[in-house]
Amino acid sequence: MRVAIIHYWLINMRGGEAVVEALLKLFPDADIYTHVHDPSLVSDFINTHEIRTTFIQKLPFASTMYKKYLPLMPLALEELDVTRYDLIISSESGPAKGIVPGPNGLHVCYTHSPMRYVWDQYYHYKKSSGLLNRLMMPTLSHSLRQWDVSTASRVDHFIANSSHVSARIRKYYRRDSAVIYPPVATDAFAPVEEFTGEPFYLWAGELASYKRPDLLVAAFKASGRKLVVAGAGDCLDQLRKESCSNITFLGKVDFPILKELMATCRALVFPGEEDFGIVPVEVMASGRPVIAYGKGGALDSVVDGQTGLLFAEQTIECINDAIERFESCPDDQFDSASLVRHAKGFSEATFLDRFRHQLLDYGVEESAMVGSGRQGTLRLEFDHDRRRQIA
Repeated sequence: MRVAIIHYWLINMRGGEAVVEALLKLFPDADIYTHVHDPSLVSDFINTHEIRTTFIQKLPFASTMYKKYLPLMPLALEELDVTRYDLIISSESGPAKGIVPGPNGLHVCYTHSPMRYVWDQYYHYKKSSGLLNRLMMPTLSHSLRQWDVSTASRVDHFIANSSHVSARIRKYYRRDSAVIYPPVATDAFAPVEEFTGEPFYLWAGELASYKRPDLLVAAFKASGRKLVVAGAGDCLDQLRKESCSNITFLGKVDFPILKELMATCRALVFPGEEDFGIVPVEVMASGRPVIAYGKGGALDSVVDGQTGLLFAEQTIECINDAIERFESCPDDQFDSASLVRHAKGFSEATFLDRFRHQLLDYGVEESAMVGSGRQGTLRLEFDHDRRRQIA
């Protein structure tokens, strides 16, 4: 079977790229197509495969300014000749699903998110953009929405990475989808036996405005509790200005330090509405609970009262009320071993098994896939630390 994997861009190592790595374990001989590829920013495992780029790669400063070329990406995808492939798996978050499959090619779209910047996050992105982008966005986004909806008909089957994304696929594309959670490297994390340092709560991840780190900083500024912020992003400088002495900004940290923070925090506080949210699962794999906003992907990973607590509104009062409730919980309510067991349900092995069975339901022959993924797993054991360092 000839297999192609279409991914929006290969310029970092995050959740979408972890899905690509996992799919390459099922289909080791698959070809990869993408708009832009920077080999220095992705894993060696991905780089060992055949990677073909669209004409976006040849445009000036494409590896850093690729988002500026978003209006050209629909044309770039349709110029790719993928008609010889029997199976096409598109990894959708930026434009990826809009290829033109052959008449006998099966097209499966694994959707991390319908394009946020033209759908549910459009007004947020527009508000936070510069003047020129704000002037251009209405016309360009209108055209992109029309193209995005029309290309949904080129997909035979949708698979969503969470129930939240599945609902958005139904809303925007009027299509049903299976739900398969993305692979999380749960084996790379572990609890610690004992921590004797000062208790602290944790934020980990990119400091992007839609994730609401501003709300978290304001909540901890009001409560006076200790918060450690591990991550960099556009909001970092402004948040530091608004901070106070009980909040520590570490910036981007190496993977060993991140693992230690996750295993020793009181809890992760997760105030944003995410498509899925890999960081909460990593923290639970480290034996620590999660206090999360009760919308989006957190509803699939955080079990209220068992693996953490959910709060109903994105307000300072709701966050601090949830932390107060957490502080009053019995010490044994969030058992470390139970949290780790729960996190294992989101492992890469689970993803591979579910994806393989879903493809069997779609008529893909089992002989076309690497049955257990063990061969690929052996080739990827080196990758956990480097993946985090690259990201």
